[in-house]
Amino acid sequence: MRANPGSMTAILLVDNDPLEASMMLSLLGRRFGNVHRATDAAEALCLIEQPDFASKLGLVISGDHMPGFGGPAFVAELHSRMPDLPVLVLGSAGEAPADYSEAHAAFLAKPFSTESVLALTGQMLAEH
Repeated sequence: MRANPGSMTAILLVDNDPLEASMMLSLLGRRFGNVHRATDAAEALCLIEQPDFASKLGLVISGDHMPGFGGPAFVAELHSRMPDLPVLVLGSAGEAPADYSEAHAAFLAKPFSTESVLALTGQMLAEH
């Protein structure tokens, strides 16, 4: 049974690691259905510039460190384009979650369980 808060709601996973991305796509896809992947921040920003894609987007999940720019700068750029879009940042232990204290952003430090990712994803989608 899917816990999908809206059949049209899409999740964008931004991950440059093919193995990690494959595992997360599978995990999220089984629970929420509509999951897309961008390999870096630039690709993610290009996707959200497409009105059809952006209109269905309910959540972005991103790592804290990506090639190019990542972390707080990426979240700030996303929110400059889509201010109400929730962003879940999956970061390393010891990272500064305070950098993500703006509205519509959450930080989850490794090591995290798959259930904690799924629960927080569901909560953020439901609040959007």
